[in-house]
Amino acid sequence: MASVSVVIPTLNEEMNLPWVLRRMPSYVDEVIIVDGRSTDNTVKVARALRVDVLVVSEPRAGKGWALRAGFAAASGDIIVMLDADGSMDPQEIGWFVSPLQHDFDFVKGSRHVTGGGSEDLTWLRKAGNHALTGLANVVLHSNYSDLCYGYIAFRRECLEVLQLESDGFEIETELIVRAAKAGLRIAEVPSLELDRISGASNLQTFRDGWRVLRTMAHECLVWEAPTAGARPEVLRRVKYAYSNVSFPRTPTDPQSVLPLMSAS
Repeated sequence: MASVSVVIPTLNEEMNLPWVLRRMPSYVDEVIIVDGRSTDNTVKVARALRVDVLVVSEPRAGKGWALRAGFAAASGDIIVMLDADGSMDPQEIGWFVSPLQHDFDFVKGSRHVTGGGSEDLTWLRKAGNHALTGLANVVLHSNYSDLCYGYIAFRRECLEVLQLESDGFEIETELIVRAAKAGLRIAEVPSLELDRISGASNLQTFRDGWRVLRTMAHECLVWEAPTAGARPEVLRRVKYAYSNVSFPRTPTDPQSVLPLMSAS
């Protein structure tokens, strides 16, 4: 069975990370926390909850820097990207891993296919995402249903093909566009985007939409895939049913977690 590494960029997520790490499936072999700029107990909480956690220090600001540092440190056959704010459920990881064990290279979560959804998507962000997704599909001759969602998993050997360069949030768009241009075998699986457990989101609709559009234009016009322009595979969607079982999602006082590390 392929080994699984989960990469989680963090920035002051001490109250959200306990829920994320406690929901991590037992079959995940490696959890990588990428930090370097948190001013709270994020790293201490991670180490208290998971003694085998690998903490990678990345002092440069930007999600792209953090993810690239995590990818470089990952040893698993499969790499999963996961946010630390509780908006992505780790229990869905199996949905991403399964296609990667059966002929696929790159798996993307979607809020807009059967079984997916969002508790956090405003009408404005939904409209913007729909427009950007439609544009991407026209330009890339692809069939994505949800461009602006970063729950993604891929086989580690794809990193050599994708040649990631982005420093910030736009790395998600870079990944998705390059996967299509490089002809990777792509699958979409449903995902339920949850509300952030605590803290303020850094999302800004118009600024982030512009960054996605600019990155997409750059990638489509400038980046040359090392696969010699292989035709992108037809995107396949894998159907799953999301359970109706509710689970508590509340901010965790880090002081209730840190004694665990002292006791061990």
